[in-house]
Amino acid sequence: MTSDNLEHLDDDLDSVLADVWQRLGRAVSDRRAAMHTPVVATIGPDGAPSQRVMVLRAFDRGTATLRFHTDARAAKVNQVGPSGPVSVLCYDPGAKRQFRLSGTAGIETDTSAADQAWAEATLFAKRCYLADPAPGTVSQTPVSGLPANIEGRKPDDDDEVAPGRANFALLMAQIETVEFLHLAHTGHRRAVFRKSPDGDWRGQWLVP
Repeated sequence: MTSDNLEHLDDDLDSVLADVWQRLGRAVSDRRAAMHTPVVATIGPDGAPSQRVMVLRAFDRGTATLRFHTDARAAKVNQVGPSGPVSVLCYDPGAKRQFRLSGTAGIETDTSAADQAWAEATLFAKRCYLADPAPGTVSQTPVSGLPANIEGRKPDDDDEVAPGRANFALLMAQIETVEFLHLAHTGHRRAVFRKSPDGDWRGQWLVP
């Protein structure tokens, strides 16, 4: 497979899907990767889509599951519920690749995975979950929501951020469909991959 500096990608469905998985994996480990912060869309109670940029925290290739962190009181948590539709848009302008990932999401709060993710988070990241009142609450003035004794500084130890654990949750997106688009002067390429009941991925070319 060619490097990111070249527009060409092999016209082979297996190579395309391998490129998707490789870039998602890199997006987790490399904060500078363009796909580190994809757009995650859920469906609001009125049926309208609700979008926001989130940090991709983990990717499990075996289950095609993406992990994001969120405040358990955020609107998206109620939108997802125990199982709700989700769409994740990843774009890398340098590589001229767009991935549209869709599937089903779920929220985890009191699980071993959530406990581990909290334990591995930095103190600065944990600080975000100390906001009171909850995210999305109407305010008459511009506020961060953080307690006055911690706003504007990095917490000193875990005890300071421990109360935030109750507000911490995982948004787990299990991907069932991957739509790939590569923009190239020589001719765009588009393909869709769907996960079969047996866990295999089956791809088809699409007209861009």
